[in-house]
Amino acid sequence: MEFEEVVKKRRMVRHFRDETVPRATIERIVRLAQHAPSAGFSQGISFVAVTDPQTRRQVAEISGESSYTQGTNAMHPFISEAPVQIVVCTSEKIYKDRYREPDKRAEGEEEQEWPTPYWHTDAGCAMMLLLLGAVDAGLAAAFVGLWDKDGMRRLLGIPQHFHPIGVVLIGHPSPDVKSPSLKRGRRPLEDVLHFEHWKAEGTKTRAV
Repeated sequence: MEFEEVVKKRRMVRHFRDETVPRATIERIVRLAQHAPSAGFSQGISFVAVTDPQTRRQVAEISGESSYTQGTNAMHPFISEAPVQIVVCTSEKIYKDRYREPDKRAEGEEEQEWPTPYWHTDAGCAMMLLLLGAVDAGLAAAFVGLWDKDGMRRLLGIPQHFHPIGVVLIGHPSPDVKSPSLKRGRRPLEDVLHFEHWKAEGTKTRAV
């Protein structure tokens, strides 16, 4: 599939068929995610792939599935029904340890501050590659954030220094209830693309 087609086809799908995904496909998608940017090539991003139905239900409970399946805009129980759940984890420790190494910090030099936590930036990049890799494999995917970090660590045995940012859900799509937020529409390019300097919203972008 062409890259532009993959990007435009990607959306958060919230209903999956009861059809397994081969382990080889899961491994291929995660290998693609390993090509995400990595500050200092720290490689502090790890993944836990969950396919066991009972564990998937526990992951869904920790991820707050009930909040999606209730109310006027109730959705399918898409977290537990996804045949593949990939918990994306990032380690601040691994990044900071990497930047204490001699090629990143001269002897006697003070430890640098991190105005942007690149361990989260890189995790977001890896998460997007999982989503795109699923589409490229002919599958569908979604992402849900995670508030109960400790609960997920306990369930899956994730080391304390890893921060589980959320869960990527992968499977074969079924017709789903689309998010009502989509009615907002996509912002026009001239409102989000600024050439040379930030312009006031509503003014036209002039290509250079």
